[in-house]
Amino acid sequence: MPMIAVETQFGRLSVEETDGAITRLVWNGRDEGPETPLLQEAAAQLTAYDQGRLDRFDLPYHVAGSAFQQQVCDLMYAIPLGETRTYGDIAKELGQPAQPVGQACGANPIPVIIPCHRVLAANGLGGFSGDGGIETKVALLRHERAAGLLI
Repeated sequence: MPMIAVETQFGRLSVEETDGAITRLVWNGRDEGPETPLLQEAAAQLTAYDQGRLDRFDLPYHVAGSAFQQQVCDLMYAIPLGETRTYGDIAKELGQPAQPVGQACGANPIPVIIPCHRVLAANGLGGFSGDGGIETKVALLRHERAAGLLI
């Protein structure tokens, strides 16, 4: 699958495209295959986000997984920059327990673009599956001017 890499303050982020949609973001990936117009746009948006010039990604994406996984990702994608939700907030909206929501957040294949870092535990930060773990989650929230939530 074609992939493009972008150097950011959060590390080297690589975005993968499959059938006209973003399907994966990984840390420390590399450029692979043809540089498609969608990958070029994803790179431009990641750069703008990194520079503080983008508040919301506008990219077609596809999350492979269950309908529940897709619903959780859609709700995370809708969380505005600078705001957070809890696993419980999302669980309540879906009428599901918080634990499966946490598992779905951890399985998010497109972190940063689908901002799972904006989802917190009821009594703390929760986890983060991206490179650098919780430190990267804190850095992303600070970058998004949500640092007041961390105090």
